[in-house]
Amino acid sequence: MKKITTIPFTEIESIPVLIKDFLQSKISGFEEQLFNDDNLKRQISLKAQSYSAEKRKILVSVLKNQYSGFSLSEKQRQNLDDLQDSGTFTLTTGHQLNLFSGPVFFVYKILQTIKTAELLSKKFPDNKFVPIFWMASEDHDFEEINHFKTRNSYYETKAKSGGVVGRILLEDDFFISEFEKEFKDSVFGTELILMMRRAYSKGKSLAASTKNLVQELFAEYGLMVIDGNERDLKSEMKQVFRNELLHQELLETTKNTVDFLENRYGKVQVNPREINLFYLTETRNRIEFSKGKYQIVDTEISFSENEILSELENHPERFSPNALMRPVFQETVLPNLGYIGGNAEIMYWLELKNYFNKLNLPFPVLIPRNSLLFVEEKTLTKTKNLGLEIKDYFRNFASVTNGILLENNEIQSLLERQETSLASQFDELSGKAELTDRTFGNLVNAEKARQLKSFERMKKRLLRAEKIKQQEKLERIENLFLKIHPGKSWQERVYNFSVFYADFGREWLQNCYSEMDVEKLELIILSI
Repeated sequence: MKKITTIPFTEIESIPVLIKDFLQSKISGFEEQLFNDDNLKRQISLKAQSYSAEKRKILVSVLKNQYSGFSLSEKQRQNLDDLQDSGTFTLTTGHQLNLFSGPVFFVYKILQTIKTAELLSKKFPDNKFVPIFWMASEDHDFEEINHFKTRNSYYETKAKSGGVVGRILLEDDFFISEFEKEFKDSVFGTELILMMRRAYSKGKSLAASTKNLVQELFAEYGLMVIDGNERDLKSEMKQVFRNELLHQELLETTKNTVDFLENRYGKVQVNPREINLFYLTETRNRIEFSKGKYQIVDTEISFSENEILSELENHPERFSPNALMRPVFQETVLPNLGYIGGNAEIMYWLELKNYFNKLNLPFPVLIPRNSLLFVEEKTLTKTKNLGLEIKDYFRNFASVTNGILLENNEIQSLLERQETSLASQFDELSGKAELTDRTFGNLVNAEKARQLKSFERMKKRLLRAEKIKQQEKLERIENLFLKIHPGKSWQERVYNFSVFYADFGREWLQNCYSEMDVEKLELIILSI
């Protein structure tokens, strides 16, 4: 494996404009959220002042309890001890409980979090930094996470949806036997199969399975996993949840930012609701205020104001934050400095700055996760032979393809020269015509437009003809595109980590870690 090239996010057409503008400080008010030494130094000071010794004590207690029964690595034991100290802070990423981790970017974002924490330990030697993985165990859309894909197969497990996914008990392990058939002959296939069997044994909850898998992959790096679905942690959110129920604070404080983002970028990633909380029973259901009552949507449960406040006081564990409230939950219970997330995550965090200010809660540094792409040597060779560069796959590929098909085409060159000449002649004629009569000038301009449209039609017909003539070459180009973008999507959003681990084992993990430059936000392209 070796690095071929990198492409900064700001140069990739498909990266959202909002993310590019954020990274280039083009959005006023978010300069302090960029990843740099000054902002991190400021965050250390802010978090040191706002994060109490009592919260730290609760966090350590919860982590110790959640890790009972696990064998901790030396780095994990050290990190757990360090978290008791007021000079220790966290870097956090989070993800859903996808089956066997889901798409491979699950791995990339965790490795980036680990490496960022290690970088900060060098930059700020007076402090210590612990990488945290926050399990989104309270999500309830099981169909969204119950599968993963490899190059050759699609794997899925079944369970009833609607409840908190972390509590779902695995009863179907058919996917394991099918996975074994695909990978049993791979170099590290047996290791992968045993890893899956240990993590996803029947009767284990999806939260426990995910933690087991993450522990196997990342314990030696010191990563700490936390499950927010914990009474002691939610108790710290009582006042925030109370104000959300009574005053809809999140909706009210984000209105201006949401309006700004919608006007400038067309839409926001997640729209705030009037109440951004769920209520947990056997299922997870939204809370709505209607007709003087707090209704639990799709159930017959309802509360008066006094009843729901009493319920919150006595059973905070029954209240669950939605996607927009979760960042506030994380930043309340963790001594956190920065969040590493995908573009979609960063975009909805950006909606929340004013809400954090209202709560007097430090808003963290936001770090879009790096992306990695692994390309086979033979694909690189074929790419070069067709006159392509690897970066071309991340441009407008239709334009790239058209350019290759029409490269050195004499008719294309002649058409373009004649079109330029014609436009110039009409411009000269139009200028003279308007001196004589304005309507005559309009006539000339209309004729210019008509004739230039004819040139466009000719160029399109030429392209169609070349596509027919060079059909075989076009198919080779399109097949290469699908090698790079399986299913017409980024590789990291489709393939599971097993695709790469099967051939290279833990060396692949270490290689991903080594090749990341966490101070740059980029796509890293490597050959295999």
